[in-house]
Amino acid sequence: MGSVQIVTTILAAAITAVAVWLAVRAVMKMTAVIRLGQPAPERFSDKGARTRTMLVETAGHTRMLKWGVVGAAHWFVMVGFIVLSLLVLEAYFEVVTPTGGLPIIGHWTVFGLATEIITVLGLIGILVLMVIRLRNRPTRPGGRSRFTGSTMWQGYFVEWIVLLVLIFGLLIRGFKVATDHFEYPLWATPVSHAVGAVLPDWSDGASVAALIKIAISMTWLIVISLNVTMGVAWHRFLAFPNIFFKREPAKPAGSGLGALRPMTSQGKPLDFEEADPEKDQFGVAHVEQFSWKGLLDFSTCTECGRCQSQCPAWNTGKPLSPKLLVLSLRDHAYAKAPYLLAGGGKDLTGEEKATQAQLAHLDVLALAEADKPLIGTAEEGGVIDPDVLWSCTTCGACVEQCPVDIEHVDHIVDMRRYQVLIESSFPSEAGVMLRNLENKGNPWGAPQNTREDWTKGLDFEVPRVGEVDDFEYLFWVGCAGAFEDRAKKTTRAVATLLNEAGVKFAILGEGETCSGDPARRIGNEFVFQMLAQQNVETLNEAFEGRDKTKRKIVATCPHCFNTLGNEYGQLGGEFEVVHHTQLLAHLVATGKLTPVQPVDGGVTYHDPCYLGRHNRIFAAPREVLGDAIEGDLTEMPRNSERSFCCGAGGARMWMEEKIGKRINVDRVEEAMATGAKTVAVGCPFCSTMLNDGVNGKGAGEQVEVIDVASVLLRSVKPEQPQGGKETAPIGG
Repeated sequence: MGSVQIVTTILAAAITAVAVWLAVRAVMKMTAVIRLGQPAPERFSDKGARTRTMLVETAGHTRMLKWGVVGAAHWFVMVGFIVLSLLVLEAYFEVVTPTGGLPIIGHWTVFGLATEIITVLGLIGILVLMVIRLRNRPTRPGGRSRFTGSTMWQGYFVEWIVLLVLIFGLLIRGFKVATDHFEYPLWATPVSHAVGAVLPDWSDGASVAALIKIAISMTWLIVISLNVTMGVAWHRFLAFPNIFFKREPAKPAGSGLGALRPMTSQGKPLDFEEADPEKDQFGVAHVEQFSWKGLLDFSTCTECGRCQSQCPAWNTGKPLSPKLLVLSLRDHAYAKAPYLLAGGGKDLTGEEKATQAQLAHLDVLALAEADKPLIGTAEEGGVIDPDVLWSCTTCGACVEQCPVDIEHVDHIVDMRRYQVLIESSFPSEAGVMLRNLENKGNPWGAPQNTREDWTKGLDFEVPRVGEVDDFEYLFWVGCAGAFEDRAKKTTRAVATLLNEAGVKFAILGEGETCSGDPARRIGNEFVFQMLAQQNVETLNEAFEGRDKTKRKIVATCPHCFNTLGNEYGQLGGEFEVVHHTQLLAHLVATGKLTPVQPVDGGVTYHDPCYLGRHNRIFAAPREVLGDAIEGDLTEMPRNSERSFCCGAGGARMWMEEKIGKRINVDRVEEAMATGAKTVAVGCPFCSTMLNDGVNGKGAGEQVEVIDVASVLLRSVKPEQPQGGKETAPIGG
């Protein structure tokens, strides 16, 4: 060992010792913060499925590759980070001697070839990512960036570190080539040999380059250890457990899509018959009341902004950005952590749990953070502004796009639950809807005895459960389908088509009440439970004696479809629920319905969020339309899993849209830009919102918004009276 190697070895050991010590301290701090969250025992179930899903999502980059070039580039950088960590380890041997290498595998030609390929592709990948970040920088002219609100220096820092580590890896190899100490042949490592051809024959070059490579790597570790909220770096480690502990590992869609998490206290579902607000947690009022998985979510955020780029609220000038919401919760959690770890916190009655002695030596900033309300305006010092909380449509675009499986919608609804149930703080116009649900069993407040009025004028009898026992499907009409004028056309169309196909079905009529979707998504879990339990009782009675495979329900509203199929199981209601477009597609495919006259004029299809993104039903409506229309379906640029929300979900249907551009107008403009004369939908909420948007644009005579079922009916029974243009809804 020469004098240069003595110096490089000492310096490498010193900076590594500092970096490792800081990293251990940072990991302990992060672990302590995450463990402050509430229990979530369900996250430990089905470890096999969790492991498979984690490996598929990380190694396969299933989420990232949806973004094409950026996904591929990120994959090469990720693989480079994992595999080339071996070359960082090898650098510790090279600072000791310039001819050093990894024991056992270090001289294998296949190892040299693999690391050469990964190095080159990693270099290309990181350069692509750097260009993408620069082209999408928030300060660029012409629109909002998905990086708006991200800590840009951290992104640039991480990218430059990766680039420099890869470059110095090639320089080490180049100096070994130049001094004729390289163990790999030219055919396996052509780039390393090319670098060596232009480097001097410097015997200590490999050791010096190895020291610099170690210094760069350890500088990265030191910086991220001093910045535990640096998600753009820490996600490299946290993404694996965050994906592993996702809510439903076997689910093909985002973990937080479909059903909402039940309301829990201390990790157990809340029983409203026995719950006590002084002993049980009702929603989330303080950041430590999120589950530990929620705190892990916040810590894992990469600040990539994919959620933000897809969010309908953000894209129409609302204050909500799913990314910024998560970052605000993350920063608040870590700033408040010293207070919580010292024993501080409020009990469920609002009393301080810590003694004065416990809090005496705390930093004043931690105490100030502890005093911030979780939900509050800027004047109140709130962490999350109420306008941010209530802008969410629960469309799930954020969850769909998140590459590390953050469950934004669950966290938003948990905060809403506390605001509604304990604070009684929510947009005033939604209060009418909630009172109607409690008193009338539907959000419009229509009389229950008019639930069957949609059947009037049909040329066949609609059977009711109780009057007939021999039915294959229970037709869940839903509140919109029963009371809202436009949706009633869809209800009649579906009933007519089922009758035409010879399908035996029955309705509950006045025995049906609201599924509870608007109540649950606004945060009123109590009203949801009341309605849902009533419906589960009614449905169980209707299906008495049948096994689950014969407890079939067809629903026209995706919100009812989602609630009945995905959430009623939490209350003992196990049913096989299909959307009407699925059943109609099956009836056409089996020849029970035959389109005879294609509908012309050009048709585009709007994917409802709760049918498409939340439940992955993209093909069935398109199959129905493909059979019923002339020519090809014209797709909007944002379709399928990237479909743009109509603005009605999350109980937004009953709240005024006062900030920014109306979401439904944005979507209507996209639909009209296709040139299609017909906008087909599969949801009564979407029908209302898009119709209002079309009329607001003054295009009511040029563009028609109509359900998929009505399109099919026009093709199957062209002589069927259609009733002219859609009329205005009776409320909402």
